[in-house]
Amino acid sequence: MKVLVTGGSGFLGTHIRDFFNADDFSRRSNLDLLNLQDVQIVEEYDVVIHLAALLDKSPDSAEEVFLHNVEGTINLLRHIKENTTFIFASTKDVYGRFADNFPLVPETCSTIYSGQSALEWSKLIAEKYVTFYAHQNNFRSCIFRLSTIYAPQSEGNAPNFVTHFANALSEGESIRLPANGKPRRDLLHVKDFAKACDAFIDSYIRHGLYNLGGGKNNALTLREIVETMEKVFGLQAVIDEENPLPNPIPMNYVSDLDLIMQELDWNPEIGIEEGLNTLFN
Repeated sequence: MKVLVTGGSGFLGTHIRDFFNADDFSRRSNLDLLNLQDVQIVEEYDVVIHLAALLDKSPDSAEEVFLHNVEGTINLLRHIKENTTFIFASTKDVYGRFADNFPLVPETCSTIYSGQSALEWSKLIAEKYVTFYAHQNNFRSCIFRLSTIYAPQSEGNAPNFVTHFANALSEGESIRLPANGKPRRDLLHVKDFAKACDAFIDSYIRHGLYNLGGGKNNALTLREIVETMEKVFGLQAVIDEENPLPNPIPMNYVSDLDLIMQELDWNPEIGIEEGLNTLFN
């Protein structure tokens, strides 16, 4: 099985590529999603895991975000061969503020526009193209709406907030929290993400769309995440109480994992303390 990971040199992609012993499609490997010659290389692969994206929420970057995340995805999809497996990394944030209506967010949560940035909207639009091309060109497709996937720091990559907390704690730097640390998130270790990809590859499902995160058993408030790191690392965090971050939308997000557990027989295996321990630098 020949596997290609787009964004395979990125924060998550580095670990996914290692898990599958896959090839990298990224600008660091001199390949560009917007180059119509470069994307033809996907025709050589049995599995394509599409992680590459421009992750910029600033209004000034909207056109560039749509170009990379929508047009770049379409360029790939046009060259996916029949019966190839295509896995697309979308985001929980396609639900916007509607996610706050659920203690466990299902795939049926509304995705209508509620103030999402171009980043989230580009992911939702790209999902539609994945579904269209998969049915038109007869390849397998899987869309994962990712919750908080965390991973050990990799060289040259900006971490997400979980790994940022770990780095700050290790280096004695202050940590800023929104809403007194009350927002809740479910955490999933990158190895469990890789195993979810593997579960779809090995399944008989032709087309799937799943929320993917740690679920209710791996959900903590932001302050509880820091407190758990203090316990695991044996260090004292410095919390900047005077300069809180803006409140996130949604305030709380925990994935409903019923569908992926039922269809792919997958569930998180790495617990919070075990997973956070892999971040200690």
